[in-house]
Amino acid sequence: MHKQQFTALLYGWIAVLGLILVTSIVLSLLLQFTTMDQTVLSWVTLAAGLIILFIGGVIAGMKGKEKGWVIGAVTGLGFTLFTFLVQFLGYQQTFSAEQSLTHTGFILAALVGGVIGVNMVKGETT
Repeated sequence: MHKQQFTALLYGWIAVLGLILVTSIVLSLLLQFTTMDQTVLSWVTLAAGLIILFIGGVIAGMKGKEKGWVIGAVTGLGFTLFTFLVQFLGYQQTFSAEQSLTHTGFILAALVGGVIGVNMVKGETT
């Protein structure tokens, strides 16, 4: 992997983790001060996660400028690996079937974002 692609992955991962942090704070405040229930929260977090991983893939693809599907997929895989490690090492639990499907969707969202991100900068001259 070239230095430019690794840098692109770092940008994507930092964007994903930053957006996840901000979204978590906003959702916790909504949960505290509104009548939002658990069912609505699970759907909102799923949608937010898909959007955030898509944005992270776009950022990584724009920085990488080539092989967007690889950069996007690795961005999604990195997030999934991070989540798995926190859950496994911190809580001694593996992914459930539902979580595996959710994270597959996250990886696909980042992959599509990476492809779009690369194609957004293809027209620019460097």
